[in-house]
Amino acid sequence: MFALIQAAGWPVWPIILASIVAVGIIGERMWALRLSVVTPRDLLPKVVHEYRKSGVSTDMLARLQKHSPLGQIFAAGLRNVRSTRDIMKESIEEAGRAVAHDLERYLTTLGTIASLSPLMGLFGTLVGMIEIFGSNSPTGGGNPAQLAHGISVALYNAAFGILVAIPSIMFYRYFRAKVDALVVEMELQALKLVDIVHGERQVDFRPDKEN
Repeated sequence: MFALIQAAGWPVWPIILASIVAVGIIGERMWALRLSVVTPRDLLPKVVHEYRKSGVSTDMLARLQKHSPLGQIFAAGLRNVRSTRDIMKESIEEAGRAVAHDLERYLTTLGTIASLSPLMGLFGTLVGMIEIFGSNSPTGGGNPAQLAHGISVALYNAAFGILVAIPSIMFYRYFRAKVDALVVEMELQALKLVDIVHGERQVDFRPDKEN
């Protein structure tokens, strides 16, 4: 591997740095965007049960705020539980925008890496081409070692740039779609909570019943 890096020359180092950052972002987002972390399935039944049993308390809101992104949205709505349905929905929407922004953390960076990696590879290709032309002397002779190195720099940088760009753009699109799906799921559960609190929906959360 080190031999390939040597053959690619110094222009490959920005590409390697970009690949390390991309791998870190992909791993972090895979961990952070798990369904069980963002929208726990059992959270809504627990919140409804506690609300019906003892109402809204400061301790309940604090626990929800720290529980999960969905919990943050529930907490924002329950803070305005004594207000009208529209005000409660507005508070949920405001919290939802903040949560959605947090779920998209680092995705702009990943998308930038996906876009710039081929350009960095192209830059390396141009550096290699310059070395190739520089290997030709005015008398018509050439330096074979410099010529070979220029070809290596040109080809390896183009390959590395594409190699980094392909998985980066794939995961970028995957994470964007996943964030959109999670936001829709949180919105549906939050609206269900609003309907339950304001008595517009009767829900039985037992496994043998449909919501």
